Amino acid sequence: MNSKKIKDVIGKIAPLLALIILFIILAFATDKFMTVNNMMNILRQTAVNGLISAAMLVVLITAGIDLSVGANAIVGACMMGMLKEMGVTSAFVLIPVCLITCIFIGFMNGIMLTKMHLPHPFVSTLGMKNVLCGVALLVVATKTIADFPDTVTFLGSYSFGKSDEVGGFSGFPLCFFVLFLIYIVYHFFLNKTALGRMIYCVGGNPDAARMSGINSDNVLIFVYTLSGFMCALAGLTIVGRAGCANPNSAMSQYDTDAIASCIIGGASFMGGKGTIWGTLIGALMISTIRNGLTLLNASSAIQYIVVGLVIIAAVFIDVTRTRLEAKAKRLAAK
Repeated sequence: MNSKKIKDVIGKIAPLLALIILFIILAFATDKFMTVNNMMNILRQTAVNGLISAAMLVVLITAGIDLSVGANAIVGACMMGMLKEMGVTSAFVLIPVCLITCIFIGFMNGIMLTKMHLPHPFVSTLGMKNVLCGVALLVVATKTIADFPDTVTFLGSYSFGKSDEVGGFSGFPLCFFVLFLIYIVYHFFLNKTALGRMIYCVGGNPDAARMSGINSDNVLIFVYTLSGFMCALAGLTIVGRAGCANPNSAMSQYDTDAIASCIIGGASFMGGKGTIWGTLIGALMISTIRNGLTLLNASSAIQYIVVGLVIIAAVFIDVTRTRLEAKAKRLAAK
């Protein structure tokens, strides 16, 4: 095995090794961490972040970004809350409304980038995030809406093998099982389909994509629309986990957690890179860090600092990795 292959293998397993080391550290730091129930809690936390990270990943692969993913998910939840306040309780109405709302928002993000020719998705999606934060507050009149029917909350609330005994096994969360199935589909889509390869090509080499006859605008519109669909699933999961639709959550750190998960997992702001399984490891790492800090009774200020430093470190690794790869290509060309 040559040095290049060794570096590739190390690069792929490094996030997993970091996650294992993090588990070991937290296991020694608190005896509450390695309990079965806490592991299930981490999986529940990962489900939401994992769904939003999947939305972010396809966008990052195209060298874009979607800062509206978290707010999009919350608006989908709040639209269901608005209808619920109007007396609509049918899952056959509420769930489609959430899906259509989030998918349309993702579609509009794609249209703003490709047809309105805004300079960078950072600008358009940041603006969309602020719009959605306002919309979330307006549609529910700034109220938190609770008491959704079980047929709506099942994705985030149901667990397999749940025990009714006090202190018993809390059950394996359905939301993580669904996340895992979606990631399998994502893997085959990105690696085994023509459209998946087009997504990598548009992000990794736009000039080659254009000369190959790939309609980059259509690919980008699809990518942002797919992002909206994943946000809808995240919104349904959030309602199930929290038991309510809280419009103030639109300003939460969902987008930054998703970016960190993708970059930790090997994606790049330069585009053309990233795997869904690496993103899963990144999402698990972010959830584990937040969970461990909570168990250690760290203040919210400390949690913000730690997660912020993790994001900075992830971006630094991405930039360093990109610079080294560019240097290696220059040396190989000589």
